[in-house]
Amino acid sequence: MEYRLLGRTGLKVSAFAFGTVTFGGEGYFAVLGNATGETAKRQIDICLDAGVNLFDTSNYYSMGRSEEVLGEALGKRRADVVVATKAGLAAGQGVNDLGTSRRHLIEACEASLRRLKTDWIDLYQMHVQDPLTPAEETVRALEDLVRSGKVRYIGCSNYSGWFTMKSLAAADRLGVTRFSSQQIQYSLLCRDAENELLPLGVDQGVGAMIYSPTASGYLSGKYRGAGPSEPTRLSGGSALQSIDEAQGARVLAAMDEIAAARPGVSLSQIALNWVVRQAGVSAVIVGARTEDQLADNLGAASWSLTDEEIAALNAASAVVHPYPYNFQQQDQRFPAPRLQPPITPAA
Repeated sequence: MEYRLLGRTGLKVSAFAFGTVTFGGEGYFAVLGNATGETAKRQIDICLDAGVNLFDTSNYYSMGRSEEVLGEALGKRRADVVVATKAGLAAGQGVNDLGTSRRHLIEACEASLRRLKTDWIDLYQMHVQDPLTPAEETVRALEDLVRSGKVRYIGCSNYSGWFTMKSLAAADRLGVTRFSSQQIQYSLLCRDAENELLPLGVDQGVGAMIYSPTASGYLSGKYRGAGPSEPTRLSGGSALQSIDEAQGARVLAAMDEIAAARPGVSLSQIALNWVVRQAGVSAVIVGARTEDQLADNLGAASWSLTDEEIAALNAASAVVHPYPYNFQQQDQRFPAPRLQPPITPAA
């Protein structure tokens, strides 16, 4: 497993992280998975054996049940890993049970600590931008949590580029802790992050934690032909993933050629390998409903795409970006800066 620095911090995280949105399985999230008890522990074991040290959850996943299951599954191994959770989406029915106000964040953090059965959260990310709360209030509240020792690093998720920059500027102006991460959607079929979010992250030292790297499973190839036979995030019409079928066909064809030349390599591994090679990416979050799926996804850490294969996938997934990004991309004299090489601790 390769380890990378989280943004511009000294925290080393595995290039592939495990997302526990499949833990708990309550409400809408039952569509994604329902791992609990021994099943969850076995998945954690598989991840740890593969070198994964970063585990992602949220107080929103299964209304907090995901955090509970993760805390139970980690047990005494808690100190050996990096736990990331999130707040901001609705955690209750009250008018103050969402957003990034001081009141909600402090209450949400305390509740997450109880569910995770831990004294600290390694990475606390804002799950959604809250334009109703001043950025200064949010970053000051997060600073208080950092100073109290309950939180060690902070980040954002699903923010617009301008709102991320606004939050970073507020932190700099107040002299408080800045965001070290941004958890964002990115894949061969969703390259919008290349317009603002990834360049911002490279420039400002905000490491990207990528979710949905296989485009909600589409890039595994399982939806070809008749499509999914059971409910999934993709079949449910999630707003997080809209597939252009023509682009999807081009990408899958390019992936098929690579897979044919690499016996034993799955399409999912190819999709994950492409994402992990992109500038600004600190970690790629993988998930799975079964142990076989998890083992296959983590197999992406054992090999790398060649530059030629990367170029073929880039060409197949290329899209015309909107203005002003299309104008900027015509001028190659100003390439986006790349992060320094990742750090891989000696075995």
